[in-house]
Amino acid sequence: MAETPEQEPFVMGWEEWLSFPDLAIPAVKAKIDTGAKTSALHAISIRPEKGNSRRVRFIVQPNPDDPHHLVECVAPVADIREITSSNGIHEHRYVIQTMIRVGERTWPIELTLSNREQMSYRMLLGRSALQDVVVKPQASLLQPELSYPQPNADDRHTLVINGTHRKSTARKLEVRPSSERLDLAILSREPDCYSTRRLLEAALRRGHNCRVIDTARCCISINPSHPDVMYGELSLRGLDAVIPRIGASVTLFGMALLRQLELLGVYCVNGPEAIGISRDKLHAHQIFCREKVPMPVTGFAHSPKDTAALMESVGGAPMVLKLLQGSQGKGVVLAETNGAAESVIDAFRNLDANFLVQEFLHDAAGCDVRCIVIGNRVVAAMRRRASAHDFRSNLHRGGTGEKVTLTPEERNVAVRAARSIGLRVAGVDLIQTQQGPKVIEVNSSPGLQGVEAVTEIDVADRIIAFIERHIHIKPSSRAREALRAKDNHQGPLMATMGESQGSSLAAPVVQETAP
Repeated sequence: MAETPEQEPFVMGWEEWLSFPDLAIPAVKAKIDTGAKTSALHAISIRPEKGNSRRVRFIVQPNPDDPHHLVECVAPVADIREITSSNGIHEHRYVIQTMIRVGERTWPIELTLSNREQMSYRMLLGRSALQDVVVKPQASLLQPELSYPQPNADDRHTLVINGTHRKSTARKLEVRPSSERLDLAILSREPDCYSTRRLLEAALRRGHNCRVIDTARCCISINPSHPDVMYGELSLRGLDAVIPRIGASVTLFGMALLRQLELLGVYCVNGPEAIGISRDKLHAHQIFCREKVPMPVTGFAHSPKDTAALMESVGGAPMVLKLLQGSQGKGVVLAETNGAAESVIDAFRNLDANFLVQEFLHDAAGCDVRCIVIGNRVVAAMRRRASAHDFRSNLHRGGTGEKVTLTPEERNVAVRAARSIGLRVAGVDLIQTQQGPKVIEVNSSPGLQGVEAVTEIDVADRIIAFIERHIHIKPSSRAREALRAKDNHQGPLMATMGESQGSSLAAPVVQETAP
């Protein structure tokens, strides 16, 4: 009896091109991770379908370099599971079943839908989807390379339902259902400051409920059976998203508050860990160093015996000394001689203040560039010039702003700096040198007044639009259990998640006069 020849194993590298025939996604570059059990696809605007909670609607941006090429998909919900991400965050995710194609092979897999905007790959293929697949971790792109389509300007948005293509009637996609009103909150202790007012106006103008919440007046209930955040007698459970504008004086409490809100499934524009890193200049610069983000040479030491070595590590005077916690140019000193530097260092140490030392970049000439980064884009930028008798260019210190055109390298460095820390919305400060741009600071709550006035760009509106595109309302545990229930006659499974959900937050009393 003739022996059946053994079938050659299907071999993949640590990264491969793949496609989703049922979702009409022709090309996605994926990371193959045998250390992860679950596969995940980057998706935004993840919602239960209106009137049918057993199907989920989501938008995929296959090409990270083309924000206008969006594929809107609808797929049956296989499950809702609690997933622990690589950074230890627990979240509930929709699970769908679909076909995947790699090279000449097609097979069904389960994957979760998650916002992977901060990740390098739009798709992660876990080991549960790799049956009968041999992965060579030293090799990459062993299967044929795919290419992204180049749609016409009138066909940038494709709607796919159960594999059926339907052309959108909209010429340019606005990734927020026009009928959906979000419950938003701005965490700020200064309701009358320009940035807070502009964000509130932008949210209301785009049709959302929004109010300003005093960060320090929130009460956190850490109860395993019913965790909550109370604002007076009002629960913040009903919020869809929050925009943190947390002052330096309440950073610790603000981070705890954001962690609790994330626990409740509220989308935080900037997460607590990212804000904490941005407030610690030393930690931020260590991350810049690890991620190869260009920055000034920086030194840090503890013992007074190492003062000379510390100054030598940055090339000696002139040098800049900075307190680790500080904003708006406060706690930043230029020491023009080694003697002046020693005096400032002694003064800081007598105050038990933590500080770092940086090389002075002569190319700066009292100027820096403030870049506003939202997601993966620089949406606005201005050059700031210091006043005649100061080297600090902060507008709060008397500096002035002017329009500036960034080079592609400067835009790339600004986005990399914000991404390395994990900020979705950030103000990145660059110094333009002959060696290229160098990052001096990243701010998690950038002021909007100066940059909007100089550039005439509505940054506040773009922040709200970003929330609309990227908000991920996580399924509640009640919805998850209902989905798994065998009784199909209990009505809509996720009524608490859809448009029928009543808001626990009322919009502030704002009257607008019709034109």
